[in-house]
This record gives sequence, C-alpha cells and structure tokens, in this order.
Amino acid sequence: MKRKFVTNLFLLLLLNGLIKPFWIFGIDRTVQNVVGAESYGLYFSLFNFSLVLNMFLDLGITNFNNRNMARHSHLLRKYLGNLVSLKFLLAIGYALVSLSLALLIGYSRQQFHLLFFLIVSQFLASLTLFLRSNISGLHLFRTDSLLSVLDRSLMIVLCSALLFTNWFGGNFSIEWFVYAQTLAYLIATFITFGVLLRFSGRVRLNFDRRLFVVFIRKSWPYALLILLMSIYFRTDAVLLERLLPETGKEQVGIYAQAFRLMDAFSLLGVLFAGLLLPIFSRMIKQGEKVGQLLQLAFLLIMVPSVLIGVAANVFGLEIMQLLYREHAEISAPMLGLLMVGFAGNSASYIFGTLLTANGSLKQLNVLAAGGMGVNIGLNLLLIPRFGALGAAWVCMITQLLMATAQLILAVRIFRFRVNWVLILKLTGFLLFAVLAAKVTHLMGNWLAGMGLFALAGLMYASLVKLIDLKTLFLLLKNETR
Repeated sequence: MKRKFVTNLFLLLLLNGLIKPFWIFGIDRTVQNVVGAESYGLYFSLFNFSLVLNMFLDLGITNFNNRNMARHSHLLRKYLGNLVSLKFLLAIGYALVSLSLALLIGYSRQQFHLLFFLIVSQFLASLTLFLRSNISGLHLFRTDSLLSVLDRSLMIVLCSALLFTNWFGGNFSIEWFVYAQTLAYLIATFITFGVLLRFSGRVRLNFDRRLFVVFIRKSWPYALLILLMSIYFRTDAVLLERLLPETGKEQVGIYAQAFRLMDAFSLLGVLFAGLLLPIFSRMIKQGEKVGQLLQLAFLLIMVPSVLIGVAANVFGLEIMQLLYREHAEISAPMLGLLMVGFAGNSASYIFGTLLTANGSLKQLNVLAAGGMGVNIGLNLLLIPRFGALGAAWVCMITQLLMATAQLILAVRIFRFRVNWVLILKLTGFLLFAVLAAKVTHLMGNWLAGMGLFALAGLMYASLVKLIDLKTLFLLLKNETR
C-alpha cells in the first residue's frame, strides 16, 4: 500500500504541480490585478458563500461513495444511476436554499446574477467530484489523476483567450471570469462521465425513493462534517463583506491576495486525502495496520508545510510585492498567519482522512462544531476591530486547534504510541527552518535566498530521516518495473 500511495501521489503532484499553479498565479491572480481588489472581492465573497452551502449539493454522498466503492466495487453499476439522479434533485434544493439566503442577506441584482452562475458551477464541480469518487474508489488512481486537472486546464485555455487576446472585444470583467469557469466545469463533467461509462457500462437514471432515503441516512454524517468544515474555513470572506459595509469588498480583495496562496498550497492536502481515503478504507476493512502509511503520509506533507509556513513569514513582503500591484504591505502579515494555519490544515487532511475512513464521523462532527463556534465567535469579535487581519488570525487559530484535536482523537482511537523521537526531530526541524530562513533572508537576492532556504530545509529533513529519499526512490523504481 505504501508503494501504491507513493507512486500515485507522485503522479498527482506532477500533474497538479504543472497545471494548478499556472491557474492560480497565471490566471486567477491576473484577474484580480486586472479588475481590482474591490471587484474581485465581490466575486470572492460570493464564491465562498456558494461554497459554504455546497453541502446541500452533496449531503456527504461523494465521501461515502468513495469509501463504499473501495470496499464494495461490484456495486458500481447498481448505485451509479441512482446517485446521479439524486445529485440532480439535490442541486435543485441547493439552488433554492442559496438564492433564498441571498435574498435574506440583501444581495444586489449584480450579486444575484453572479451567484446564479456560481451555483451552476458548484453543481457541476460537485457532480464531477462524485463521478471521480467512483474512479478512485475502484483504485484507478492514474485515470483519476488525469481527470483531476481537467477542469483547471480548460479554465486556463478559456481565461487566457479572454485575458490575453482581443478575440471577444471589450474590457475583461469579473463576469467574464465567472462565465468561463462555468463553461469549463460543464465540459469537464461530460468528459468525466464518458470516462466512467467505460468501467460501469451503460447506466440508466433511476429515481428510487427508498434507495435515496438509505443513501442519505448513511451519508448525512459526512454532509454535516463538510458543512461545519466549510463554515469555519470559508465564512471569513462572507463576514468581512457583511460586517464592514463601507470597506468590506476591498478588505475581502486584500484578504483574498493572501488566502489565494494558502488555498493553492492546501491543494497538497486535498491530493493526499483523495488518495488516502480509499486506501485507508480498504486497509481498515481488511484489518491491516495503518501506522506506517500514516507516518509516511504525515511526514511527506508536514516537511514542505513547515518550510512554506516559515518562508511566508520571513519572505512574505517580497512575495506579495512580486505577485500584486497593490496592498502588498497590508496583505503580507496576513500571508504569514494563514500559512501557519496551512501547516495545521495539512495535518488535518491526514488525520481527518484516517478518521473518516474509520467511520468516526460522530467524533469528527463534534470537533468540527467546536471549530465552527470558535471561528465565528472570534470573527465577530476581531473583524470589526482589525478587518482582514483579524480574519487571518482567526483562520490560523482555528486550523491549529482542529489539527491538534484530530491528532489526539486518532491517537486515542487507534491506540498509537507517542513517538517522542519523531516529535523531537520535528521540533528541531522547525527551529532549523526558522534560523535558516532568517539567515538566507539577508542575502541580496531574496529569490535566491528563498531557494537556498528550501534546499537547506529539505537536506536537513533528509539527514535526520524525516523524509527517507532512498526509500521513496526504491518505491518509485519498483513500481515502474
């Protein structure tokens, strides 16, 4: 299982490392620079609003299906037609809930217009993820890896044509950006469905109410977990826009400059979780020990997470000045805070995925409810006083608390022994990273300094065996034979 995890993780990182950074820094960042912080802030707050309510689109079906397919792959054809039909019914409910809440909040006509297309995009993205959950549940990880970058690849093509050519005339607007995303998701959904049909055979849409009730009853704990996590991870932008009526949109835009980078690197955790959930699920069902794979995955994600978090705090101003035309000095401290939270978020992806695969949904939901309460309470307290900087502090605190709680819960449930040697190694690595960043920051060329810092950090991690490069190489080599 370690070999399967490492080799498929390498492919996932390679593909996503080529496509998604170009999307985030080449397209998404450019859009904000072109339309300005206020206009992009309008979009970003609406995007997060639509994402928080995404639970109503899925009700936990995707995670439940991924875990279920990994254990009972012979049920693919039986379940697929019913679950696709259920997804369409849930889309109607999601749209009604979203638009009703938007009406209560008091969104303007322009906000309603953009929100409608974002709702369609969220449905298409959710449907694509569900279709891919069947593919990864069958352990067809390479096929799923290729499909994981399809939507962003299409967006790059469409948005590049809008941003960098005069083919369509007029000035680029945030509306164009939203339309392009919706079209890309639509094409990606059709392609993914076509690929899945090769493995499932012909599928008929079925509306079996009794089966729907069974699915929802089994998957609602997953849905609740997704909702609670979305609230404490995504409501900051919505609260900024609502709690600061005069400067809210601009504050959201400034916050988005730093959040974009955390969101980009959080992709690392998403990729790990997507691979680990079906692998952990099958291992637990077969009674295999998960300790070694868990430690391998944890170290593989935590070493780069620590380096990224330290670099963001030491080189943050230079990074923001390189990426953005305005507000770099204001958003740089937010970047440092968010990237510390990113390290906690990375740990949550590992331990949370293990607990999900184990079916420990009740405990996870209790933790997520606590995280949501802390997040909203602190945001209501700090945003009116400190604006976007307050939201960054709250995000960091919430992510670190959630990671710690999930780690403790996993240790208790699986009865892992506390590895004090590993804890000492990680502490030493953190101290070394901070010292190395401070020293390399003194170099005349900050980009060269940051590159040297990253190299020194990886060498140190390899030297103390936090990352065993020889073992990873042998796993990759044996898989390719």
